[in-house]
Amino acid sequence: MDLRAVQREADDYALLLEFDMDMGGFASNWAYCDRLSTYFARMISHNRSDSLLYSNLFSSALNELLETVYRLHTPAGSFVCAVSRSGPSDRIVLTIPADAETAGFYRQAVDILNEGDVAARYHSALFTEGPLQPNIGLLELAVDYAARFSIEPADGNAIRLIAELTLEATVA
Repeated sequence: MDLRAVQREADDYALLLEFDMDMGGFASNWAYCDRLSTYFARMISHNRSDSLLYSNLFSSALNELLETVYRLHTPAGSFVCAVSRSGPSDRIVLTIPADAETAGFYRQAVDILNEGDVAARYHSALFTEGPLQPNIGLLELAVDYAARFSIEPADGNAIRLIAELTLEATVA
């Protein structure tokens, strides 16, 4: 992997909004997922061609990511959510406190998302008897929003889950 190319690509994205909070505070109330996703969506959607539609789509996508983090994290540490933009593409970077087991879940989930035939995996997960798989929200984003995922280590006991979405068609 050419780290200089990765850095140039990261430099193409402009930071729009970021929050940093204690994981214990975030995980204390399920409603924070909806509140934060709604706030972020309203703040970053003002300059889109259909800001209401964009806000709704972005809020739904971010909410799925936040709910996944709400369910799967270690209890202590700092949780950071940053949203950046490059043209029509938004990048959501979640820094999640993670022990080895939690980091393993996210690595395996990203591997599955990048293996191909995600739609079949998503439909299978939806119609399986018993509880839903913990990665169902990520599968949904990959299928319904064509989200692309990657993962990288972060400082301390944390990982960075990166989701890239293009929610608005570009006009050529």
